[in-house]
Amino acid sequence: MAAALLANTLYSLGFVLEKRALTALPEVTVRRPARLLRLVLGSPLWIGGSLALAAGFGAQLVVYRTLPIAAAQGIFVSGLVLLVLLSARLLGERTSGRERYALGAILAALLMVVLSLREGPDGGDTVGRAAPYPLILLVCVPSLAMGVWLYNSAERRARHRHRLPTTGVEYGVAVGLLYGVSSLAIKGVSGYLTASGIGEALLGLLRSPYPYLLLFTGAFGLVMSQAALQRCRASLIVPVCTTVTSLYTAVIGTLSFGETLPEDPLRLALRVVGTALAVTVLLSMPRHEPPAPRPAQPPVEAKELTPP
Repeated sequence: MAAALLANTLYSLGFVLEKRALTALPEVTVRRPARLLRLVLGSPLWIGGSLALAAGFGAQLVVYRTLPIAAAQGIFVSGLVLLVLLSARLLGERTSGRERYALGAILAALLMVVLSLREGPDGGDTVGRAAPYPLILLVCVPSLAMGVWLYNSAERRARHRHRLPTTGVEYGVAVGLLYGVSSLAIKGVSGYLTASGIGEALLGLLRSPYPYLLLFTGAFGLVMSQAALQRCRASLIVPVCTTVTSLYTAVIGTLSFGETLPEDPLRLALRVVGTALAVTVLLSMPRHEPPAPRPAQPPVEAKELTPP
């Protein structure tokens, strides 16, 4: 639990620092990744945010060794509250009433998932350690392709003239799919940390698809997330990304790593309803920012008419 809360704090702080650094940089784009990397690596504030995210990654490894996937994701999503608070305090972002209700519904949905877990001296929910490699590739490769396609589609629509600015929901879903695959890979890596010897664990890890999935999602996720984060509010895009990542990891990871679904009807209903509620909220979130109010026009003074 302590490691999960630490990961929440580090991830929230890291995203906010990166967003603040990106607002001071020239516009970045995924079509020029080398320029993007050169710009962000020249920003000490961005590097500080990246180090916070890397530390959160280390804490996440500890969590996956001790908690079921669904429980871990429920705790991670609770960090959205801290993210919204930091965004308001450090970035000056404000969320609309509809967005606050949506975030509250997402937290309630994932609380249902946490409540569906069973713990106790007789043995709680199973903590999976390994998954068949063909199954991991079967679910991860199409997910990566879908994430890249969705991101490119959002980019094409955003370049159309006369369109309202996007809120970032599409970007958040696309990057969330990539980070969901990354989260599954982290779960797979954590299973090798229990091996008896370092050499044996390293050899087994290199034979698995997990380090290569991490490299792909790390490279593409970095470029895609930074470009999206610069354009959109962190208080909206990061919660959407986190929710998609958590749902993807909880559902796909539970099945892939053999963490069985609850047998009790009430607990099963909580997990299913919570997942369905989170998906419904995501689908109903606004796709575009409201138009900026036009400045008030000064009143036209009536000209005095003089008789001819």
